[in-house]
Amino acid sequence: MSKVPLTVRGAEALRNELTELKSVVRPKVILAIAEARAHGDLKENAEYHAAREEQSFTEGRIKDIEGKLSHAQIIDVTTLNAGGKIVFGTTVDVSDENTGEEYTYQIVGEDEADIKAGRISITSPIARALIGKAEGDIASFQAPNGLRELEVLEVRYV
Repeated sequence: MSKVPLTVRGAEALRNELTELKSVVRPKVILAIAEARAHGDLKENAEYHAAREEQSFTEGRIKDIEGKLSHAQIIDVTTLNAGGKIVFGTTVDVSDENTGEEYTYQIVGEDEADIKAGRISITSPIARALIGKAEGDIASFQAPNGLRELEVLEVRYV
């Protein structure tokens, strides 16, 4: 498995989720399975089947997070010297050349991406177009509604 790039905040969020799953969710599911078993016939016991399904989901998510953390390449953007270039973890202010609208994005790993919070995945077309650019550069990429051009207004390493 290849390295999974994560910001410091993203790695911490995954660790917190893992702790929550192991210490809170897993014991609740085990208890729910035990209670459902006590009700008798397991073949027609909807509570039992729902609890087993939840257990399967929880265990799968735990394995997924543990795998990502074991292969994580945690990048602290505040310690990088990228010379004003946009790199993984960078926060960037851009202006859409067509509409004049301004946006702020942080380029993060796939698990951290949340467009509503301004965090875009490193694999997204916008991020791929922005990587390597500096203030004043124009990043062009193909969007579903046609070619878009973004002017880089500011690059921050926060």
